[in-house]
Amino acid sequence: MKTRAAVVRETGQPIRVETLDLEPPHAGEVLVRLRATGVCHSDWHIATGDTHHPLPAVLGHEGAGVVEALGGGVERVRAGDHVALNWAPSCGRCFYCDRGRPSLCAEYVGAIWAGTMLDGSTRFRDEAGPVFHYSSLACFAERVVVPEVCCVPLDRDVPFEVAALIGCAVATGVGAVLNTAQVPAGAAVAVYGVGGVGASVILGARLAGAAPIIAVDRNETKLEIALGLGATHGVLANTDAVRSIRALTGGRGADWVFEAVGAPRVQEECLHAARPGGVIVLVGLSPMGSATNFPGAILTREEKSVVGSYYGTCDAARDFPRFAELYRRGALDLDALVSRRFALDEINDAYAQMLSGALARGVVVFDA
Repeated sequence: MKTRAAVVRETGQPIRVETLDLEPPHAGEVLVRLRATGVCHSDWHIATGDTHHPLPAVLGHEGAGVVEALGGGVERVRAGDHVALNWAPSCGRCFYCDRGRPSLCAEYVGAIWAGTMLDGSTRFRDEAGPVFHYSSLACFAERVVVPEVCCVPLDRDVPFEVAALIGCAVATGVGAVLNTAQVPAGAAVAVYGVGGVGASVILGARLAGAAPIIAVDRNETKLEIALGLGATHGVLANTDAVRSIRALTGGRGADWVFEAVGAPRVQEECLHAARPGGVIVLVGLSPMGSATNFPGAILTREEKSVVGSYYGTCDAARDFPRFAELYRRGALDLDALVSRRFALDEINDAYAQMLSGALARGVVVFDA
């Protein structure tokens, strides 16, 4: 089978849309026709080299589509199912899975970082040889073979664009609020960075009943987006940002500060934006090899806590349908996250728009 896909061949070079060979699904795998894929910074880190990954590779890890064919032994999905794709497959039987923390499952981490399917091989090829899969998904392709465990069926009335965002930005951001932090009603929340994940943190904070919800970003357009999503205040990311947060929280600082950028300098500022006894939740992924300085004297004397949140501490099988139901009930305005739609051939423009700060989330859509 042939399929068109967005391929990174060299870091620092434009992404290329090419036609690749795609093998049928092996045992435990599923062929999915993609209908929507979110444009996320995590993929861009592969293109720039900030995240190391075997190349050439097909990007994309935030997708949704329709199951077209099944490999041997597949039981959890059927042909015709609408699915959101989960980029953190779990085994269901290890120490972490047994304790309800499947996002920490290490069973398949090696394959994911090797850019392969779970059996260590690839399904994409070109004339020169194998082409790797980012996060075992490679959603910037018209069709893709993925592990069965990565497929989460959703009701057909959930739009594909929304289902795609549930698969990463929403799970990561809303999950950070509801699962990792378990923010109580009335808590003061500050959110640094209003990309797709930060915007989802704001939606989660609104759902939790937090107040105030303070969005911090260097882009005024992003602050307008944040206010439309439920933030009560927008603060420009400058030297006065911490002072502004304290002024809005009785001089103390926020109870919960979420960092959704992945920049050590921003993470360090979040420490000062939190009140004594407050919690800093690191949601954004920092570049490999970077380091963040959190002075132990401040952490101890002011009893501040720093918590990591990976994939929103989500259990995809439980939380994807949960977030979809909240969307259907009108409790999560996920339509508002979709700022612009792109064709696959516009992938470089999609990333240029993302980097400009003009979007909450761009989405690549595929023809029906």
